[in-house]
Amino acid sequence: MSMVYDEYGRPFIILKEQQAKGRVKGLDAVKSNILAATSISKILRSSLGPKGMDKILVSPDGDVTITNDGATILERMHVDHQVASLMVELSSSQDDEIGDGTTGVVVLAGSLLEQAEKLLAKGIHPVRIAEGYERAADVAIERLNAIADTVDFSEDNVEPLVTTAMTTLSSKIINVNKRKMAEISVKAVLGVANLERKDVNFDMIRMEGKPGGSLEDTELVNGIVIDKDISHPQMSKTIKDA
Repeated sequence: MSMVYDEYGRPFIILKEQQAKGRVKGLDAVKSNILAATSISKILRSSLGPKGMDKILVSPDGDVTITNDGATILERMHVDHQVASLMVELSSSQDDEIGDGTTGVVVLAGSLLEQAEKLLAKGIHPVRIAEGYERAADVAIERLNAIADTVDFSEDNVEPLVTTAMTTLSSKIINVNKRKMAEISVKAVLGVANLERKDVNFDMIRMEGKPGGSLEDTELVNGIVIDKDISHPQMSKTIKDA
């Protein structure tokens, strides 16, 4: 640290970069990272499950978003901490790969970190704790494979898919119309799915939101939607066999 004076005699204190911020090492650094990650988990904990509460998010521009979807909440948050941002990426990856469980995966990770903190307090090395979690994951996967059932469906019998889709919509704001939304979702996925390769190109499915109306007005369009206003009132609004 050094002090200098400007041309008017006013003092300025110059701090070196390493003096401006403290460096945390060892167990204190681990606990600090756990605290940052569990803070994100606690924010989402109240939004978990069918009885979870919605959260109101207000952007700097004044846009209001009401949701209990974990991925949406974390996406709207501005997280600067490096470890806390990993929780945001965890929820985003869950949404991209599975499409559901974005809140549960963050709450589960936060709970595991809380238990890890208790083990750290007992003097157990972090590497041993990580190895224990890896063994526990292997046991959980083995058990899930043992109790898993195969759901048979076909293009003529899509009721199992609709039922599965409805369970994922139970905690969303559209749960009142979850039957219709589930049927639309299943039809959209089957329309672009390759059942032989068990592959779905989700890039071929697009959702467009329009103000006004209600959720019951939602419909599936098999084709291309051109969102453009008519330039003259005498133009045809409907063209068949174009």
